[in-house]
Amino acid sequence: MNKYLQLHVAVTLVLGLMMADPGYAEDEIYKLRLKDHHFDPVSIEIPAHKKVKLLIQNMDSTAEEFESDDLHREKVIPPGSEGAVFIGPLDPGTYKFTGEYHAATASGAVFVK
Repeated sequence: MNKYLQLHVAVTLVLGLMMADPGYAEDEIYKLRLKDHHFDPVSIEIPAHKKVKLLIQNMDSTAEEFESDDLHREKVIPPGSEGAVFIGPLDPGTYKFTGEYHAATASGAVFVK
């Protein structure tokens, strides 16, 4: 193989590996909806020891910050949009989350089993 072909193959391989995420399966998506400053559902159950994606849809007219000290995650989600938060792999247990801007009404939990 000439140098240029070897370089092309190497670059293609590296880019392919960078785009792959072996810890995340496309079917491991869990959805939360935020409406009237409440999460729906209030709780979700996910499998232990797996990385999953939380897709949070903000239906409100104001921004909200998904925050969880238990999960060590926070993400501001603009009004009328959605944001993704990756969590795990986690040990079995209960992990609480809130909407920081409306913590009195926007709260929930992730149950890991």
